[in-house]
Amino acid sequence: MTLPDVVMKDAQLLWDYQLMGQSPRPCSVAIGLGSHDLSVADVTAELYRRGMAPLVVFTGATSLTTRERMPRGEAEHYRQRAIELGVPRNAILVEPRARNTGENIRFSRALLEEQGIPVTSVLLVSKPYEERRAYATARKLWPNVEVVSASSPMTLTDYVDSIGDARLVVDMLVGALQRLLIYPAQGFMISQEVPQEVRDGYERLRAQGFTSRLIPDAALGE
Repeated sequence: MTLPDVVMKDAQLLWDYQLMGQSPRPCSVAIGLGSHDLSVADVTAELYRRGMAPLVVFTGATSLTTRERMPRGEAEHYRQRAIELGVPRNAILVEPRARNTGENIRFSRALLEEQGIPVTSVLLVSKPYEERRAYATARKLWPNVEVVSASSPMTLTDYVDSIGDARLVVDMLVGALQRLLIYPAQGFMISQEVPQEVRDGYERLRAQGFTSRLIPDAALGE
């Protein structure tokens, strides 16, 4: 399905904003956040091979979108993918319970603490459109570590092609931005400045019905 250029222009605004633009650098640990997207495991494995982290944590249970594709859990499927790509088994820890970004961070932190592994910096690997959300969540829940965001170096067009559903990608971009706007007040992440042109693009996309990944107003107590 091809979407109108005006829609993709607004989607590009949201996509560009979500990317942190941080260059990967050596950290204490690389944490791959579970999702439907195996490229997160691919990027994490590549960063490990480049010497950016001596240890990898994959975190994630299953969701409605991954239950059938990843029946053993997102983290476990990521682990298997990374091993296939050359990451040693003994360099990978698996956190199999997390079902959202906050739990990804909290449970990974707890696992590393239980293992007695000192952490001063985290290389956080996510889907491209969730770089900023992952960063903001980690800064809130793990404030004493340096956080570096990373993802697959893809354009929005490339990502749409990889997913095969342009409307779903735009829905996900809108949902990700909504969380950046509302979650700081709920204590889930740090607050970040959202440029007005990004807010305007977000509102236009909402008005055009790209809402399937939004948190309903009722769930926000509004």
